[in-house]
Amino acid sequence: MEEEQGQRRKHVVLVPCPYQGHITPMLQLGTILYSKGFSITVVHTDFNSPNPSNHPKFSFQSIPDGLADDDIYSGNIIAIIMHLNANCGAPFHKCLVQMMKQQMPADEIVCIIYDELMYFAESAANQLKLRSIILRTNSAATQISRIALLQLKEDGSIPLQDPSNLADPVPRLQPLRFKDLPFSQFGLPENFLQLIPKIYNVRTSKAVIWNTMNCIEQSSLSQLQQQCNIPIFPIGPLHKFAPSSPGSLLKEDTSCISWLNNQAPNSVLYVSLGSIVSMDKKELKEMAWGLYNSKQPFLWVLRPSSTSASSGIELLPEGFEEAVGENGCVVKWAPQKDVLSHIAVGGFWSHCGWNSTLESICEGVPMICRPGFGDQRVSARYVSHVWRIGLQLENDLEKGEVEKAVKQLMVEKEGQDMRQRAKNLKEDVELCIKESGSSSSSLSKFLEFLNLF
Repeated sequence: MEEEQGQRRKHVVLVPCPYQGHITPMLQLGTILYSKGFSITVVHTDFNSPNPSNHPKFSFQSIPDGLADDDIYSGNIIAIIMHLNANCGAPFHKCLVQMMKQQMPADEIVCIIYDELMYFAESAANQLKLRSIILRTNSAATQISRIALLQLKEDGSIPLQDPSNLADPVPRLQPLRFKDLPFSQFGLPENFLQLIPKIYNVRTSKAVIWNTMNCIEQSSLSQLQQQCNIPIFPIGPLHKFAPSSPGSLLKEDTSCISWLNNQAPNSVLYVSLGSIVSMDKKELKEMAWGLYNSKQPFLWVLRPSSTSASSGIELLPEGFEEAVGENGCVVKWAPQKDVLSHIAVGGFWSHCGWNSTLESICEGVPMICRPGFGDQRVSARYVSHVWRIGLQLENDLEKGEVEKAVKQLMVEKEGQDMRQRAKNLKEDVELCIKESGSSSSSLSKFLEFLNLF
């Protein structure tokens, strides 16, 4: 939908959170909106800034984020998010004022769409009489469990006095156990408890976009809509509506696709623990020899910062690569959507970040779940006990347990049953994104809503 003169019709400003799992869906949303006739400006922090050359039709504006090197290297995500919200409000307001001065009547800013973690954007938009919309990049179940954390803390139910109770079910939050709650990487610090209501509060925003689908989260979405006084639009999986939207912060090694082309159908276990989760050298060693002993072909992503040292592949056990030979392929980063859709891939060992979980579901690939913190724990529980398309590794990594889990998923009857359920769920998702499907209908309703502005 272009204007006769070839100009874009309306202008949307996107404010992503500067982490891979948040930048990717925001840029996918931008790609969808651009294809529907909107012009797109991405306002991003200096930290983890996206590559503008991947989206030449978008405008990109950088704002100072005030993060010191010590903040970034600390790896304390909650503290970094709090710093960003304290530091970025004024620069973002200034950026918007400048954009509004320069805008043409045919390209006026109609709304600000901001990641739920970048709530400073709502305040600036409200001050300038601009409408704002929230993008939630986690599951609806994660949102419900985050809210529950506050109530459990108030009731004195957490933190648990007895660690042996971690496997107990959380009241009114089945199937989650206490160990599945979305605690931060540092447990339940005060700043995390302060952040939760800021994420949940819609303030003056006009709507919520959710990267999820009714076919897997209808109950949770209905519950949240009852609690929310503005419309919720579940239009996931965003990557299926914007398949050509690159967003990786790391360089992808596409050579692994050639290796996959030489493997038998459903034979390869794809192993990737995401862009944040790290492991120590002992875990890396146990994981490596467990994969080797399974005799199952594997594609393993070991990014430079996925271990506690500065490199990943270089820390593999001595003699490992020689022993594995052509039965394994190790890369620093992979084109994940292409990998998961490849006919050779029959399983995915994942940290269960929401994007990875959605991508695996969409390709009908069963999972081995090894969550780190936060929403990953919730997703892992749903994968293993609600959708039943995977199994969870819960104990310390030990090569015997790794070998057992790989064989269970890839060759045993239980894994075959998981693969069939994953295939069925994939078909449900395909119905969601068809023209009359729930996600497609929700996207149409959202576009109608946006065009009222």
